[in-house]
Amino acid sequence: MTLISRRQTLKRCGALAALAVSGIPVAPLLAASPAPAPPGAAQGELVYVGMQERQIRALRFDAATGTLGALGTVAEGLRSTWTLAHPKLPVLYAVDDDNTREGSVTAFAVHRQTGALTRINEVASGGSGTTYLSLDVPSMTLLAANFGGGSSSSIAVQPDGSLGARVSTIKETGSGPHRRQTSAHAHGIVIDPSGRYALVSDLGADRVFVYGFDRATHELSRDDAANPAPFVATPGSGPRHMAFGADGRIAYLLSELTAEIVTLRWDAARGTLTAVQTQAVSSTAFEGVRSGAELAVSRDGRHVYVADRGENTMVVYRVAAGSGELSLVQRVPSGGERPWHFAIHDSGKWMLVANQRSGRVSVFAVDPASGKLTDTGHAAEVPSPVSLTFVK
Repeated sequence: MTLISRRQTLKRCGALAALAVSGIPVAPLLAASPAPAPPGAAQGELVYVGMQERQIRALRFDAATGTLGALGTVAEGLRSTWTLAHPKLPVLYAVDDDNTREGSVTAFAVHRQTGALTRINEVASGGSGTTYLSLDVPSMTLLAANFGGGSSSSIAVQPDGSLGARVSTIKETGSGPHRRQTSAHAHGIVIDPSGRYALVSDLGADRVFVYGFDRATHELSRDDAANPAPFVATPGSGPRHMAFGADGRIAYLLSELTAEIVTLRWDAARGTLTAVQTQAVSSTAFEGVRSGAELAVSRDGRHVYVADRGENTMVVYRVAAGSGELSLVQRVPSGGERPWHFAIHDSGKWMLVANQRSGRVSVFAVDPASGKLTDTGHAAEVPSPVSLTFVK
């Protein structure tokens, strides 16, 4: 054995030992190729940045001070525009958002001390351009939306955090009047609070498709005789993402092409959505191209946040008790250009915003009482950031 190969072997053994201490089984990783560990000691929480570049970068966030530090590149090769963390284990899931080939989801083991990622395994997602992931925790099912393929898939997650088999895939058809709506483009997928349905927001078809979901088998199903009809959005609006309110009776749908937010009443007994309120996200004075990017409901359910990348703003709404209808609280600059995604810290006191065009992740303080945001001035420079994921 050469001196170089001996050093490489020792380095690899050290990484595997550290992962074992973190609680990740070593056996599934023996065939994996670990990314080099970036410099930096563990001070604060890890934040992974999904990018339009073919890499994932890591940041370190200090929740005591609201400051960010860059750890560097931790994975390369995948166009990982969306990442998602396991709720308990140090595991990160990342898409390959490439419309020229079938998409995939890759599981990575997280080294908590350094932020380095070690590939565990990969599963084909059943369609091109995988652009979104969500996790149904009760059944440990990963749900994937394939934008290019116009399909949605379910993937079982194993007890050790690795990916099991892709269980089901449903492909849709449909179109709309906008030039970007020549075919179906699944952009988001969530499981309803009852656990019986999967709701897929489809930008190309102007629909929210409603599928049956079986937590025991991880399977999505489409039975035209039994399943509810889809929610029909305004033609040309381009449904992007949706989120449920705290009580599970109200859902919010963000359109990308018209930058509107729709408040919907969810009937879990029948699996149907009914619109109760629609309003523009951008200001009345805005004359540019409208583009809704992301939305989220605060943990207490009292506020809804929206990233408006057309106007480069973050928008805050207050949720009315009972009806769930929204009223505007604040519209504030996003700290950069084209805010693509944001992540709210578990404490509810901080928000990180990924400004894609300006290559900047900005830190905002959140007032839990009013919901208002304040730009702290703290930021990290990252090329083309489009998603943010906290890992505990």
